[in-house]
Amino acid sequence: MAIVAGALLVLIAAFGAALWLLVSAGNRLVALDARCKTAFAGIDVHLKRRADLIPGLIECVKGFAEHETAILGEVIEARKSSLQSSPEARQQAETLLGRKVGVVISLAEKYPELAASPHFRELRAELVNTEERIAAARGFFNLTVEEYNVTLAQFPGHLVGARRNLAERKPFDLGVERVVMDEAVAIRFSAARRATGGA
Repeated sequence: MAIVAGALLVLIAAFGAALWLLVSAGNRLVALDARCKTAFAGIDVHLKRRADLIPGLIECVKGFAEHETAILGEVIEARKSSLQSSPEARQQAETLLGRKVGVVISLAEKYPELAASPHFRELRAELVNTEERIAAARGFFNLTVEEYNVTLAQFPGHLVGARRNLAERKPFDLGVERVVMDEAVAIRFSAARRATGGA
């Protein structure tokens, strides 16, 4: 009788431990899933800020580089696509927009008057600051996603995930080919103006 009672106690303890593991893993996954959503909302705020700065940038550049209509048109289209893209296509649309904005920023190398414009410099500084915030928010999101995915793949996380229809999340990567916008813009003067000492 004592053996049966002991075995029963062991079974109850084992069941309790397994149940505790499942509940703990479930709570952890729910918390990490919520953290992923919050972290992505942080990225979204800065992406929207970048989108809000672009019309002003386009208007400013038009004033100094009016015939660069093809490039400016591409930026406008890329911005429109990023604002209207589905969640699945968002990353690709934002990557393209970042590249196009970088191309517009680099126009300052061809147009010294544009580079010297206080309005352009202010917009450029705002965009640089926004890009840095996007990068920081993206880094936090990707670390959270990695922690979530690892927890989901481990035992008993994969059991809980299957039961709750939790899927693996993808990191948010805007690509390594983005044009760096915080490099100093070189203002070039012609040799003739230098020789005459023109300002």
